Amino acid sequence: MHDNSTLIRARIRRFVSERVTPSLYRVSSPLTISAWEVPDEPVPFSEAQGQDFTPFSIGQHWGKPWGTTWFHITGMVPSDWSRFHDLHTRTEVIVDLGFLSGQAGFQAEGLVFTAQGHIVKAVEPFNNYVPLIAQPGEQVDIYIEAASNPDVGSDWGFQPTLVGDKATAGIEPIYRLRRMDVALLDTQVWKLDQDVWTLFGLMEQLSPDLPRTAEILRALEKMTDQMDPEDVSGTASLGRALLAPLLAQPAYASAHRVIAVGHAHIDSAWLWPVRETIRKCARTFSNVLHLMDEDPDFIFACSSAQQYSWMKQHYPELFERIRTRALEGRFVPVGGMWVESDTNMPSGESLARQLLVGKAFFMQDFGIEPLEIWLPDSFGYTAAFPQIVTAAGSKYFLTQKISWNETNTMPHHTFAWEGIDGTQVFTHFPPVDTYNSLLSGEELARAQRQYSEKGASNVSLVPFGFGDGGGGPNREMLAAAERTRSLEGSPTVRMASPRAFFEEAEATYANPPVWSGELYLEFHRGTYTSQSRTKSGNRRSEHLLREAELWASTAYFYMGADYPYERLAAAWQTVLLNQFHDILPGSSIAWVHQVAEAAYETVRIDLEDLIATSVAALTSSAQTDATPVSFNASPFPVAGVPALSAAPRIPTGAVRLHQADGAFVLENDVVRASIDARGLLISLVDRVSGREAVPAGQAGNVLQLFRDTPTQWDAWDIDEHYDRNGVELLEAEEVKVLVQSAGLVTVRVTRRFGGSSVQQDLTVLGDQPSLDIVTTVDWHERQKLLKLAFPLDVHADRAASEIQFGHIYRPTHVNTSWDAARFETCAHRWVFVGEPGFGIAIANDSTYGHDISRTTRVGGGTTTTVRESLLRAPTFPDPTADQGVHTLRTSISLTPDVLGAAAQGYRINLPLRDVVGAAVAPVVVSECPSIVVEAVKLAEDRSGDLIVRLYEASGSRSTGTVSFGFTVSEIVETDLLERTVAPVAVQSTTDAGGRLVLRAFQIITLRVARSAAEGEGSLRHHS
Repeated sequence: MHDNSTLIRARIRRFVSERVTPSLYRVSSPLTISAWEVPDEPVPFSEAQGQDFTPFSIGQHWGKPWGTTWFHITGMVPSDWSRFHDLHTRTEVIVDLGFLSGQAGFQAEGLVFTAQGHIVKAVEPFNNYVPLIAQPGEQVDIYIEAASNPDVGSDWGFQPTLVGDKATAGIEPIYRLRRMDVALLDTQVWKLDQDVWTLFGLMEQLSPDLPRTAEILRALEKMTDQMDPEDVSGTASLGRALLAPLLAQPAYASAHRVIAVGHAHIDSAWLWPVRETIRKCARTFSNVLHLMDEDPDFIFACSSAQQYSWMKQHYPELFERIRTRALEGRFVPVGGMWVESDTNMPSGESLARQLLVGKAFFMQDFGIEPLEIWLPDSFGYTAAFPQIVTAAGSKYFLTQKISWNETNTMPHHTFAWEGIDGTQVFTHFPPVDTYNSLLSGEELARAQRQYSEKGASNVSLVPFGFGDGGGGPNREMLAAAERTRSLEGSPTVRMASPRAFFEEAEATYANPPVWSGELYLEFHRGTYTSQSRTKSGNRRSEHLLREAELWASTAYFYMGADYPYERLAAAWQTVLLNQFHDILPGSSIAWVHQVAEAAYETVRIDLEDLIATSVAALTSSAQTDATPVSFNASPFPVAGVPALSAAPRIPTGAVRLHQADGAFVLENDVVRASIDARGLLISLVDRVSGREAVPAGQAGNVLQLFRDTPTQWDAWDIDEHYDRNGVELLEAEEVKVLVQSAGLVTVRVTRRFGGSSVQQDLTVLGDQPSLDIVTTVDWHERQKLLKLAFPLDVHADRAASEIQFGHIYRPTHVNTSWDAARFETCAHRWVFVGEPGFGIAIANDSTYGHDISRTTRVGGGTTTTVRESLLRAPTFPDPTADQGVHTLRTSISLTPDVLGAAAQGYRINLPLRDVVGAAVAPVVVSECPSIVVEAVKLAEDRSGDLIVRLYEASGSRSTGTVSFGFTVSEIVETDLLERTVAPVAVQSTTDAGGRLVLRAFQIITLRVARSAAEGEGSLRHHS
């Protein structure tokens, strides 16, 4: 070998780029083009075909941002091409819509139809051909629905842009049509191109001193020497023959085994709106179906019942083709969820419904129940998830995102993940570190090199295909899979389903290591706070759904009222969609959040109407002495109103106000709060014990403003350095008494800072051990973070944060790098810090981001500080994120334990509803305070049975009875899909209820049948 290795490699690359690639098509001919630009939102083929198409030329600009242009392409396959036509050619239409050099899925895309309206496939970057069955002399007649989607920052420069909002994106064309030709693909040249790509990619990963490396290099060099650069087509077979022995050498017996799963991670909204995602699904799925026609070994997995539902609604013919392949086991529904949701912020009931609604769709429309939870891209995973997964009948879990950790490397790739109740789920974290693999030599080598379980197991999963914006696998990827099926120096590659992978992995790894607790992503911590209105809409909708189902169920059993199945299902589907992992986390373009917030308002109006209808039915009575009653949807008593019932409020204790030296002291019989002239909380005392919650010389209710300029990923990230640049907003413009009555006192505090203003109403109620704070911010900052801080006089080495169906303890210290990286965390309705017998709960109605830390005070003792992250102001991808008015509610309560914290969390999220009418007994009562009723609804099968979901909330084994407001004929335990399972919690039953024993944080779902003898309409009032 006369040249050194580097020069040979360069010569091979140049030969491929300048000779082989340009020879992929033997000949091409331009086609005739006409076009029609859709005035506004997309229209179906049936409407577009009848429009007035006008002539269009190559080189002409087209497509305003977010626009749609239909191209009609006609012509003829030249008759004289018959001289080229042989076994090694294939007629195709080549389309270049003006594709940019960036990623697939982030720019122009098109869906191709026949003249009869049949979907063929999509045209996209790296997949721009349309197969034709036309022979020389025959006609070409196709339509392309071309989407002029703008590239919203796929270079990840994170610069503010107005194109993420349709109203500000502009109207000037952003693409230039480059090519629409009929062409003859030379399949031998194409196969040679794939041979070289596979071998060269493998060689680049092998050690340079291996004989195999030199062998591949020599063969590739020989190919360039012996092929005729002026006749690549004529000598492609010779080139392939020279490389064939290299491709035929089998893999080592000990080679890592890769199961390759066709995949196209399609974000249900992100840098494009939901309406475009629907079209992305159609384009991607049509590509997949075309490849299945070409390659009988190809298997594709797709999650998200929502996306299949869109196809059923908008593309029924395509949906039937998907269904056919699904029944063959080749188009594989996975995940079982309605969408690939965020798992940090949705409530426990929301995650249960993600699986209930998602699996129900797959089982009804495909007869398939996915057993694998498929969440490659969500931003961390709640410690409650293993139990939820198992309770839904699933067995396996896959994620990829933890490979993004900034600080610590996950120690396992295949492991048993243990949740807060002790449930374990078999989990895989692909060592390839991508869910958009090309099956390149680099990626396969990385999977083999990084796999942590070497020596114990030897198989991993690789999801391959263009993703995020869709596109999916292309024919080049399938060629790579074929060539690496068994190739010396490479892991072996076998295309199969996720189920096949998990069953093999589980069978070969009997005792995997255990990871206990949450899978915290050390990245994207800002997603707990960005786009506050979207988060508020989610929280409000979850609690309205709880109320709507509870009162509708109660009205059904007591008054014989109709249960609004369809309206509740529609509301749930809207809420579940908006829990997608780029919507609820606040990391999408402005258009996405505008649509989400409008959808939440529609949900609110409809659910309020449902609630009002049920409440009206329940309070109607023959009694003439109807009195004011309050409906309490909380599982805890509030203001003397029992849980899940309606009753008159019990008069509260008095609240007293004292003023001295500009300070305000608000106190009831259990708590005394002192607010100074700056509107800060300088004292919070438990009046029974005399214990002070605020450290001497410090103050709570302190608004803190920080510079928030993450290194990258603006809307996603809060970086650790934010805390070095902050100010406390201590000065008040005005502090005054707003309301003073027997049952409450409110002090109003007004402040201004930067371009923003804030008004806080601080209230003590007569019956609560709390100071309630309503913070209204007119927010006009950019790249700032607003926190609300409460330094507390407790020594707590850990803090409890509510998560789904329970809580998790996280350390307040930073002993390890894992602790240090967890500097911003997610909590639901409350966090709690305390010492034995004394604690403080900070509850909220829409805040998820928190940080909790511990510092040593001068003179001894420690301060535990809880801070809520109220608002952010990132400028990418939405430069106007969170601008405007926000109202956020917080309470700080003195309570000895987490059950008190839980009660406060429910109270602040489920305010009492005051009406005039008869009292209503609860339809279900849990006698044990730590066995909490989380959902009350009617069964999905419309049998009229009551479904009650409960969980153990204290973190210890709990025993108690549950009773019902009607005579019971049967109580059975079910899974989350309401299928009967063997009883584990129900110890005994009577016609009034049952006795339960729950382990710590256990979720239990009961199906309760009413006695036929009792009948409907048995309204029960409180005495």
